[in-house]
Amino acid sequence: MKFSDDAHFEQDVEVLIREMHTQYGYDFNGYARASVYRRIKRFLTHRHLSSLEDLRKALMGDSYFFENFLQEITVNVTEMFRDPSFFLSLRNNVLPILSTYPFIKIWDAGCSTGEELFSLAILLQEADLLGRTKIYATDINQKVLKQAKEGIFSAANMTGYTAGYYASGGTQEFSRYYNSNYGSVKFDSSLIKNVVFYPHNLASDTSFNEFHLVLCRNVLIYFNKELQERVFKLFDESLVSLGYLALGKKETLSMSQISSSYNPVDKLNRIYRKTD
Repeated sequence: MKFSDDAHFEQDVEVLIREMHTQYGYDFNGYARASVYRRIKRFLTHRHLSSLEDLRKALMGDSYFFENFLQEITVNVTEMFRDPSFFLSLRNNVLPILSTYPFIKIWDAGCSTGEELFSLAILLQEADLLGRTKIYATDINQKVLKQAKEGIFSAANMTGYTAGYYASGGTQEFSRYYNSNYGSVKFDSSLIKNVVFYPHNLASDTSFNEFHLVLCRNVLIYFNKELQERVFKLFDESLVSLGYLALGKKETLSMSQISSSYNPVDKLNRIYRKTD
């Protein structure tokens, strides 16, 4: 499928974004445009749709189609123990401090299909903190939230995930956390017994609790500067005094308006602590 007139295509996408916001409440205005245009073009090609008008009719007339569109258009690239040095730093630099609290609240923002969530839960379990921790796992996409709640992943990924677990400081048999079955694995549901799965749109929703740790890794890179700033302020409002904020390796607080209120705990792994 060719898109010969990029200017008109982009204008039509802007109209579509406004219509989706009006009908479904999903606000894509702050998403980096190059990524949005590229993903919509790919969606059109994969679904064999000949025009944006065909896409618009399908989206406006079928909420189930919209949910499928949302799943493909939002970024859900994730893996267990992604960047093992981050999880090792979390083990060594953050969990010992969190252990001094009688009850711990954590927000995993943009949790996607749950690989990071289960990685975090395993760390908490091994630090004997899981039983007194409440984790709020949120995402804009309710389909991926459902997948995260099921805790089922491809067995083909387990070799890499196991290596990531040990690189992050794990000392147990990784297979003790899941059961294998016909090409997939299901992680022990006890790991997420204290998890609240909650639909939340970082682009438009507000703070809903106070947390000791907020993780939002590899999400902000898809937002424009204005939306990034909004999300940073949202996280700042959501953290208790001396709370921790964890970002992805390509994300940083250094140029944000809230940077003066945070000290780096681990600059390389983008872990920050609120100063007041």
